[in-house]
Amino acid sequence: MIALDRMQALEINSDWRGVSRRLLMENAGAQLAKEINERKSPSEAVIYAGTGNNGGDGFVAARHLINQDVKIVLVLLGRPRDITTTEAQANWQILSGMEGDIDFRIIRDSKDFQNFSEINSDVAIDAMLGTGIRGTPREPVASAIGSFNKLDSYKIAVDVPTGVDPETGEVHGNASECDLTITFHDSKPGLMGASEEFVGEIIVRDIGIPITAEKRAGPGDVRLAIPPRDEESHKGQNGRLLIVGGGSRYVGAPALAGLAALRAGTDLVTIALPSRIANIVNSFSPDLITMQLPEEDLIPEAIPKISDQLEDSTAVLIGPGLGLGTRTEDAVIELMETIATDYPDLPVLLDADGLKIVSERPDLLKESNSIVTPHAGEFEILSGKKLSSKKKERIATVSETAEELRTSILLKAHVDICADEEGKVILNDTGNPGMTVGGTGDVLGGIISAFLSRGVKPFQAAVAGSFVCGLAGDICSEERGYEFTASDVKDNIPNAIERARKYW
Repeated sequence: MIALDRMQALEINSDWRGVSRRLLMENAGAQLAKEINERKSPSEAVIYAGTGNNGGDGFVAARHLINQDVKIVLVLLGRPRDITTTEAQANWQILSGMEGDIDFRIIRDSKDFQNFSEINSDVAIDAMLGTGIRGTPREPVASAIGSFNKLDSYKIAVDVPTGVDPETGEVHGNASECDLTITFHDSKPGLMGASEEFVGEIIVRDIGIPITAEKRAGPGDVRLAIPPRDEESHKGQNGRLLIVGGGSRYVGAPALAGLAALRAGTDLVTIALPSRIANIVNSFSPDLITMQLPEEDLIPEAIPKISDQLEDSTAVLIGPGLGLGTRTEDAVIELMETIATDYPDLPVLLDADGLKIVSERPDLLKESNSIVTPHAGEFEILSGKKLSSKKKERIATVSETAEELRTSILLKAHVDICADEEGKVILNDTGNPGMTVGGTGDVLGGIISAFLSRGVKPFQAAVAGSFVCGLAGDICSEERGYEFTASDVKDNIPNAIERARKYW
């Protein structure tokens, strides 16, 4: 079973991997026609089609059936110019220009059903809405459902019967009563909860989504990690990130992470760091807010002040440039204990020195809403396990460790390995050798933290963040070869997101 938003992401990822949504629609319609012919060998079929992609599947099926000398009545619920997607519109143009026995009936509103002549057909196909419905069907769909249900035909739903909530299976108002539901790639949640009166027999058919679209990150994962902004939203409503980092040796790391987070869409970034370097960090950009702490490195006495900031934060990043002094280690453990006890749902990303310190207390990862982003050496410190050079074994080790620690893990490598606390794994293959330059890990941490701050779950934030960071690096490589800096990667984050957005 697959969630609807994940299914949409896979279709987008499929397009990125070279199997277009137009081809997926072609495969869906062809599978539909094949199933109809194998079951009923009809001489006549009626297709109730909406103006979205579900209708597009119906257009493709109609074309295949016409080629097999089946007489088609195509009931379009809306005007042709209102067909909403390029894929459905293209298939409508092909269908409307075909030779063959096809009767088009255009339904502009419910009144058009008053003079609707009787249809006699062997098969009736519901390609009205599919997964594109929430709540009670509106006109003319509501009347179309009534017309469809009156037919004395073998009735087939495309993906999900119209009127059945694709998430819950609930019916508000009326719904198509089908003998068979043909759903694609994987079953949808609503089909499991719906009455057999509406869904009938349920079968799943493959439409050619490549396995890489599911197993590797893509633009669809980025879409899941970027919630739409409310036009009336105010400052801070789209994320308030707290970064705890910086010390006597490292100054640039928390600044890079903070600026990357802003580039990735969070509203506010506050960096808690020693006062001695606060002015240096401020000099990087006026967009960063600094919280000045005592001493030259993080110490336990600073934790109460940082803890006060947790209440107003929507995500926390701990680690960039911290250092590994004894008192710093004590401070990080105290901070994580506070988060685990008082803010267990607050997402926290541990990177670099932060994750090295917490490796001594893995219980704190289990008790918090955490994610860690190690490279191979840090992973071995965290887990106590040696990583194999063999791909399958590396993946298995990361997956098992994520389950054991009950945390999401992003292993940074040539191909990143992202695993959630249940052991699910998605790989990321964006990025290039130029990204071995110092600071790209801080940029990655900033991107993932930005997504976390906007309410995205840790695993999804890791998958999308690794993809965006790698793609930003690939854009740098396109522009200047491998001679680029982490700041160049940070500056290309919006370009990477925009490139991903083109596939949405």
